[in-house]
Amino acid sequence: MTDDWRNDRIGSALRGENPAVLRKLEAGFAVIGDVQFLPGYSVLLVDDPVVERLSDLPKSKRLAFLSDMDKLGEAVERACKRLDPAFRRVNLEILGNTDPFLHAHVWPRFDWEPTDLVGRPVWLYPRERWSDQQHALGPQHDAVRKAINEELDGLLA
Repeated sequence: MTDDWRNDRIGSALRGENPAVLRKLEAGFAVIGDVQFLPGYSVLLVDDPVVERLSDLPKSKRLAFLSDMDKLGEAVERACKRLDPAFRRVNLEILGNTDPFLHAHVWPRFDWEPTDLVGRPVWLYPRERWSDQQHALGPQHDAVRKAINEELDGLLA
C-alpha cells in the first residue's frame, strides 16, 4: 500500500482509492485500522470531509453515524469472538483530538494483552506498537478483514 490515501482518508474513500475501506455504511465508511496490534481494530469515518465533530451533523445524520458505529462495533465483536477465544470486549471511542474529521475508533480487547494495559485505554500502549511494521495493516490481516465483512453482511441483511 502507498501512503497517499492516508493524507485524505475520507476523500480517498469517496473516490474508491482507500484500500482500508471495508464498505460504505449509511453515514460513513467502515475501515480496518492502519495498525493491528489489537487484531480487528477498525474505524468509522464520516462520509463528509468537512465534518469535524458529531454535533456538526444534522440530527438524522448524527443518529445514522451512531447507528453505523454500533453496527461496526458489533461486527468487530462477533468477528473477533469467532477468531480468538481470548476476545474480551470492544471499546468504542469518538475522540477527535488529532485528526480534524469525525471518526469513531472500534478497539477489540483481548485477555492476552499485557496485564498492565488490558484494563486501561489503548492509547497507553507504547508508541513503538503504533509504528512497528509487524503490526502494520497488510495481507496477514485478510482473515480478520473478511470476518468483519461477513459480520457486517449479516447485520445489514
